[in-house]
Amino acid sequence: MAGFVRGAALYPRSMVETLHKNGLPFAKMHGLGNDFVVIDARAGAVPLTPGLVAAIADRHRGVGFDQLAVIEPADDADARLVFYNADGSPSATCGNATRCIARHLMDETGQTDLTLVTERGRLAARDAGGGLTSVNMGPPLLDWAGIPLADAMDTLHLPIPGDPVATGMGNPHCTFFVADVGAVDLASFGPAHEHHPLFPARTNVQVVQLTGPDRLRMRVWERGTGITLASGSSSCAVAVASARRGLTGRRVTVVLDGGELLVDWREDGVWMTGPTAHVFDGVFTPAFLGVV
Repeated sequence: MAGFVRGAALYPRSMVETLHKNGLPFAKMHGLGNDFVVIDARAGAVPLTPGLVAAIADRHRGVGFDQLAVIEPADDADARLVFYNADGSPSATCGNATRCIARHLMDETGQTDLTLVTERGRLAARDAGGGLTSVNMGPPLLDWAGIPLADAMDTLHLPIPGDPVATGMGNPHCTFFVADVGAVDLASFGPAHEHHPLFPARTNVQVVQLTGPDRLRMRVWERGTGITLASGSSSCAVAVASARRGLTGRRVTVVLDGGELLVDWREDGVWMTGPTAHVFDGVFTPAFLGVV
């Protein structure tokens, strides 16, 4: 095996051979059941391919995850985060993984405030007390080009049956407000809209039900992954969509299959607060790393 490619960079054979000799450490974390494999690459770059990421995501032959996150060093922040979907494709952001890693770094350093860099930009994170962690996911993208959509249009009312809302949170979101989220066959509804031609980069798909004052019940299909128990960026997107539609205020509780998140759309961005869990640490064996 000559090396691994990430982007345009070819990792040296010596690095690959070291990993194949010693294995690759990782952590398993989750936020409300939205689960992640986290690899710490602050001490040195870690070679990943889409095939290896997908192999790790296999819940029968690998570890399994909704997203994989890599922690990298950053000159102007506490860390840089890089995300991958379960199919091996890259993702610009992942809210719950960001919160999980923020909590991990706070526990490691004793800090109560952090700055993390993602493709989305610089994100502030803080200890919210009571075991909860908050992350500012940045201002929502409301213009069609920023989401992105294929053509110029009103993002508050897409020309799709069901009258969904489009929102960008660093990744695209398509939100449907429905009478009963349990009545939607999300296993077929999700992929049908993930690949809708209005979304050239595909999209996350949410079905949302207003259940009380400033309280939303949401189920989600994540782009490149499928149905998940929770999604941080999706929770931010539905809170923004609901406020824009006038259904709620800008501070809401989002109830997901895995639990609850508090989302607060402020002037400086969309803050998301909830619990996290560091479940276990492990090491991918040299034999496993050599399968892809």
